[in-house]
Amino acid sequence: MKSFAVIGLGRFGMSVARILSEKGQQVIAIDSDEDLVHDVMDHVTKAVCLDASEGKAVRSVGLQDVDVAICAIGTNVEASILVTLLLKELGIPTIVCKAVSEAHKNVLEKIGATKVVLPERDMGARIANTLISTSDLVLEHIDLSADSSIIELVPSEEFIGKTLRELDMRAKHGVNVIAIKKKTPEGKEAAEEEKINVVPQANDVITRDDILVVFGANEDIDALKKLHVEPQAPQKKEEDEKKEG
Repeated sequence: MKSFAVIGLGRFGMSVARILSEKGQQVIAIDSDEDLVHDVMDHVTKAVCLDASEGKAVRSVGLQDVDVAICAIGTNVEASILVTLLLKELGIPTIVCKAVSEAHKNVLEKIGATKVVLPERDMGARIANTLISTSDLVLEHIDLSADSSIIELVPSEEFIGKTLRELDMRAKHGVNVIAIKKKTPEGKEAAEEEKINVVPQANDVITRDDILVVFGANEDIDALKKLHVEPQAPQKKEEDEKKEG
C-alpha cells in the first residue's frame, strides 16, 4: 500500500482522491475550500482544509511522509507552481502535477515534477481517437506516446473460438494482447467490476464476451483497426443486393 496526497479538490483532484482510496490506498486530501474538503471527507484517509503553499501547514499534516503527491491545482497557475516547488523541497519521491497548457507543463517539469498531465487535452485526444475509429469493434484508443497506443478491441468473428497461440497477434499484426476483459452483462449496475485476465496465456480461448486489450506501435495498431471494420450482416447484404438488382 502506498500513501498519496492530493492537493486541489476540483473535478480532477476529487476523482483521483476517491479512486485511489477505493483501491485501498492511504490518501490525504487537501484544499483551501472547506466545502470541498467536507465533500471528500468520508472517502479518504484524511481530509484537511489548508493553504498548501504554506510549508509549515503542510508539514503539520505529514505531507512530507507520503510516497506520491498529486498537485491537482489547475486554473491558479501561480499556486500550482508554488506548491510543486514546496513538494520538491519536502523531498517527496514522486510528484504528479496537473497543467492547463503546454507552457504550464514545461514550467512544472523544469522545477521538478516527475510527471505532468493535461487532463483536458489527453481526454480530448482519447475521445477523438475512439470516435474516428473505422470500426464499432474498437471501444477505446489510448495514446501512450508519440509512437505507441493501447486499444480495447471486441474480437471479430474470425477470432472467436481460437486461442491466442492460433491468432499469433505478434507475428501477424505486430501487436501484443496484454490483457483480456470480460464484458459486463447488460442490465448489471455500472459499478460492477469487470473480470480482467492480466496475464493472458497462449492457450486462452477467445469468446464473444471478451474484450482484447492490445498494445503496439501506432502504425500496427492503425493497421489492425482497419482490418476490424465490422462486416455487413449476411441478411442485410442479400437485401441490399436485391434492391440493387
